[in-house]
Amino acid sequence: MEAKLRPIYQERASHPNTLGIVLIEKKDIVSPVTDTFDVILFVILKQAEEDVFIKHYSFDEKKAALHLVTEKQVLEWLLLGSNRKIIDWLMNGKIVFDRNEYIEKLKTELNEFPFHGRKLKMGIEFARLIRRYRDGKSFFESHQYLDAYNHIVHSLHHLARLAVIDHGFHPEVTVWNQVKKIEPEIYKLYEELVMSEETMEKRLELLFLASELLILQKVEQGSAHLFGVLEEKDSWSIQELLKHEEVKSYGIDLTGMLEFLIEKHQVHIQLEETKGVGIYHRYYAKKNF
Repeated sequence: MEAKLRPIYQERASHPNTLGIVLIEKKDIVSPVTDTFDVILFVILKQAEEDVFIKHYSFDEKKAALHLVTEKQVLEWLLLGSNRKIIDWLMNGKIVFDRNEYIEKLKTELNEFPFHGRKLKMGIEFARLIRRYRDGKSFFESHQYLDAYNHIVHSLHHLARLAVIDHGFHPEVTVWNQVKKIEPEIYKLYEELVMSEETMEKRLELLFLASELLILQKVEQGSAHLFGVLEEKDSWSIQELLKHEEVKSYGIDLTGMLEFLIEKHQVHIQLEETKGVGIYHRYYAKKNF
């Protein structure tokens, strides 16, 4: 297949804007890693008008996809964990072009997984975990069991990803295979949710209780990054936090995480008078014990 596609990727390699090209072939009959395509050509560009541009090809009763992606977009995906296939492509794909060893250096950085990068990714996953867990519990308490089930599945997935990152690994597409070896108690929770013969209500009731205990065990690791930011000054408004270069990656999940940490006495609120009688500005600070 590579020989057939060589003219396509060689044309891209000739562009000075191209940083590297990785070729990923489908390994299994059904392959989520390649979106069922027989081969993916993943091209990283220094810059482009569009951050992502995709073309599809057919040849010899096979199908291929060409992904042209800017460096900025790739780094954002790696930071936010919003496109898990990228790690698999970079780590397991075949490098067919690499300007100044750009991709090799990127792979080395992924393998080393710097501690600060881990803390930020864990913070993002923890914030997502809290939102899904609390939304799911709200649905459960109002007897909306299917919606509660959907949210608890997602919360367990974020808990699994958090555990994998905490152990120094990048979550992959097959995250449950990873977490089964790293923290089997989380994997067991997932099994109980999807395989138990108990009623939906009983399964969810047990899962919310067990999940809460595991979440409480992860507060220190999951909040370390945000705590570090909060300690940069005495107090923060929500807008200041949302504009912070790193915290803005938390997005809509930041407020829910702050409220959770206030409830758990990890963050405290400072009030400042406004011109309105009995109305105060809210500021957030790390609680010192």
